[in-house]
Amino acid sequence: MKKVCFITTISSTLKTFFLPQIEYIKEKHKDWEIYCICDSDDTVNQFGDSVTYIPIKITRGASLSGISSVISLLKVFRKYKFDMIVYSTPNAAFYSSIAGKLAGVKKRLYCQWGIRYVGFSGKARKLFKAIENITCKLSTHINAVSVMNRQFAIDEKLYPEKKATVVGNGGTIGVDLSDFQLSEYDELRNKVRTELGVTDQTLFGFVGRICKDKGSKELLEAVKMFDDNDNIKLVCVGGDELNSGDIPESLLDWAKESDRIIFTGEVPPEVVKGYYAAFDVLVHPTYREGFGMVLQEAGAMRCPIITTKIPGASEVMDNGSSCLLIPVKDSEALFDVMKKISSDKSLCEEMGKNARLKVEECYERNLMLNNQLERYESLLEA
Repeated sequence: MKKVCFITTISSTLKTFFLPQIEYIKEKHKDWEIYCICDSDDTVNQFGDSVTYIPIKITRGASLSGISSVISLLKVFRKYKFDMIVYSTPNAAFYSSIAGKLAGVKKRLYCQWGIRYVGFSGKARKLFKAIENITCKLSTHINAVSVMNRQFAIDEKLYPEKKATVVGNGGTIGVDLSDFQLSEYDELRNKVRTELGVTDQTLFGFVGRICKDKGSKELLEAVKMFDDNDNIKLVCVGGDELNSGDIPESLLDWAKESDRIIFTGEVPPEVVKGYYAAFDVLVHPTYREGFGMVLQEAGAMRCPIITTKIPGASEVMDNGSSCLLIPVKDSEALFDVMKKISSDKSLCEEMGKNARLKVEECYERNLMLNNQLERYESLLEA
């Protein structure tokens, strides 16, 4: 019998990324005792009787309450004597690595799904790099989300090569292809495009938080560069952080008034696949990325991709085959690629087909979950 505990800061991350792993583990190892920890949330009880949920106050952001979180985690770790703790997200990982070390948990696995300080500068970068460094040092093993993210961390001296492993082809839990049936493609595409009022235009799409780090400024600038007679539209699907001060006010005013751009706001996760089908191209000009679940989902719905030459984002698809890569923070380069692809429907179709094949070969859900399980088994048997 093995006792394993999964820890994240908030419940939504736990449910999205660890719950599928937990369900898969319980199918294969009914004798394993599985525990979950996150900030208090009544809905986490959906895990059922086979999983023990332990709520602990873990807040996001910098706070002195972190001391209390470490103490609470330490008490739980000493009480249950886990064979392994598995943690991710910045605060939960930081606190769990400290408490796990103090409690003497032998296997402390950090799932490094992204490196937070990459998007920071000055004192903030130094502070969050120090936190990341501590988390890595106190963890016994690390799952790096991709090859390039792993190499970046090694170059930054966050950990030595032998400490970190990339599981499978990278990423977290992959894509459940039963949720992205190509038999629904035409129906979903026609439905969403009709709702948006899009006919024969080339429809560019963006999915994610509309903010600086996701490249929203460059995306809006690129769309603004198109001529009035260019037959294009952009749909932005996601939470609105446009008033955060990161994007010039004049550009925002233009975007809100432009008939080329549609802001949908947040939509339910099960609805997003319809937008992927409706898009001719997904544009993802992010500054930093773990591995890009959005890119995997878009590919599953046969949608070609434009993204940036950075660790994570550039590794999901193959440049020139299923995606086109651009330099980060370069609106002119983004415009050039968008202009090229908007006039080449055959290129879009070919890239979309290749994107789907890439997901089927590398990121199918059960393949990813089995890779994760083999990693856990090898650590617990060592």
